[in-house]
Amino acid sequence: MSTPSSSSRNLANVESVSKVYGTRTLLDGISLGVGEGDRIGVVGRNGDGKTTLIRVLAKQEEPDSGRVTHVGGLRLGLLTQHDSLDPAATIRHEVIGDLPDHAWAGDARVRDVLTGLFGGLDLPGFPQGLDTVIGPLSGGERRRIALAKLLIAEQDLVVLDEPTNHLDVEGISWLAGHLRTRRSALVVVTHDRWFLDQVCTRMWDVQRGAVHAYEGGYSDYVFARAERERIAATEEVKRQNLMRKELAWLRRGAPARTSKPRFRMEAANALIADVPPPRDTAELMKFANARLGRTVFDLEDVTVRVGGEDGAGRDLLRHLTWQLGPGDRIGLVGVNGAGKTSLLRAMAESAADPEGDRGGSPLVTAGRIRTGKTVRLAYLSQEVREVDPSWRVLQAVQSVRSRVELGKGREMTASQLCERFGFTKERQWTPVGDLSGGERRRLQILRLLMDEPNVLFLDEPTNDLDIETLTQLEDLLDGWPGSLVVISHDRYFVERTTDRVYALLGDRTLRMLPRGIDEYLERRSARKAPQAAQPAPAAGGTGSAPAAASPAQLSRAAQKEIQKIERQLERLDGEEADLHKEMAEHATDFARVAGLDSRLRELSARRDELETRWLELSEGA
Repeated sequence: MSTPSSSSRNLANVESVSKVYGTRTLLDGISLGVGEGDRIGVVGRNGDGKTTLIRVLAKQEEPDSGRVTHVGGLRLGLLTQHDSLDPAATIRHEVIGDLPDHAWAGDARVRDVLTGLFGGLDLPGFPQGLDTVIGPLSGGERRRIALAKLLIAEQDLVVLDEPTNHLDVEGISWLAGHLRTRRSALVVVTHDRWFLDQVCTRMWDVQRGAVHAYEGGYSDYVFARAERERIAATEEVKRQNLMRKELAWLRRGAPARTSKPRFRMEAANALIADVPPPRDTAELMKFANARLGRTVFDLEDVTVRVGGEDGAGRDLLRHLTWQLGPGDRIGLVGVNGAGKTSLLRAMAESAADPEGDRGGSPLVTAGRIRTGKTVRLAYLSQEVREVDPSWRVLQAVQSVRSRVELGKGREMTASQLCERFGFTKERQWTPVGDLSGGERRRLQILRLLMDEPNVLFLDEPTNDLDIETLTQLEDLLDGWPGSLVVISHDRYFVERTTDRVYALLGDRTLRMLPRGIDEYLERRSARKAPQAAQPAPAAGGTGSAPAAASPAQLSRAAQKEIQKIERQLERLDGEEADLHKEMAEHATDFARVAGLDSRLRELSARRDELETRWLELSEGA
């Protein structure tokens, strides 16, 4: 059970609260509090009561017993998983309200939220910008609108239920930075572990009716919980050995020697001192080569197009030459609409019909995709493919295979793998039609793994999965010998399960990023706010480009082109500085600011092209 924060006055208190649904006790005598400045992350398995807890805390749901109190005049903002937006209203009406353009365009918070969540003040992703009607929009678009509406308002306490859903890596990074700078207290339910580490200073772990409190972010919580469970396991061993040790000790009437353990870094280091790296890369590569041979996927001068051919569609990738080899573990990130899912679909279709035109995919309009003869591909798409709703969970898994090889001599039965994914013995006999969205997602992944693939494409695999299930999936993938491509907005999952990151930045190319997602965010930031991304100019330098490679290492033509690019970057610096000055002078003129913002984004895109070319030349590309 958690206790209220003692660092400041509490904004909201929950006292001896219980809540029962049917035969399940979700909250059992819970007492906790949220103080001023608290930033609390709420974790736990799906169905254990996280959403119920925050709804009770926000007074959106009445407890069966106990009471919830708020300080007088509390301004509370709540983001639920189902918005209450008026479908007949425009985005402007819901987010900005009746504020005139000059009032909100001059408000730094409004500009920050609109730019961070929508990419610009004119909402470039919506057909009529702020005047777009909400009704026809997708669930993800509506959720971003609801989040923008909440963040623009002044709040004392912000309560968020899965705020990172439908946000890309860039949007999640922006939201984390925004919440860190807000003065309001925060309670957030999320399965995004990177986000929890960035934002939260306390954690609530909801388990079997109780709430356990931990200091620090997600990493601190993992260490502290591991220490608590280690102590519990030690105590269990002692209890099992009562005849020889503990019973004699208890009979002697020894005084209590227990104390409340406090997490220290030394304890954390001791916990992981004998833990090997998550993956034995060399061993996995050996297995992967044995299973796959030398060729997995070879893309030669490939163009991927959606929406038709002969000018009727849109090219997402052009002249792409790339190879996915045996044992490769690739994370694929990029802006929405850049072609991440389309690239996987093209490769999957080619694997299904390797002898077809251009490798078997209608998305490929030029070049060819070659697929290895031994490839057994499993493709987890964003859509949850349904199975017969009358089937039991175990039956749905066993219909694929009753046992599965996990590599390195490990084997599991269908029932054992179900348990690893949170389906207890009793839950394995539940009809598929009675499962929640998260449980159906788990079942989909289970069925894929039971088919013993040697290549895995995972498109947003973390959707609807709780942290414990994600940890189990990561553990399975650690020992899985094959080639893996992951598309995910969950930064923690990508960095945990893959070895290299590639990015689609919206310019129809695929780039490897040696520094991973940090480099991706830097590149995207350079497009949006290039003046903030540049280092201070060195004495006598332009300050626009990185330090050039040694002239002796470059051809004369390359040196000349680099010098030309540096002059162009210097001119861009001046143009961007003028634009920002003009935007500050005309902050109350919305039409003028929107036009200047559009021009600034054009210059940012041009800068990205020039810097990319600069790097290619300086590296001898």
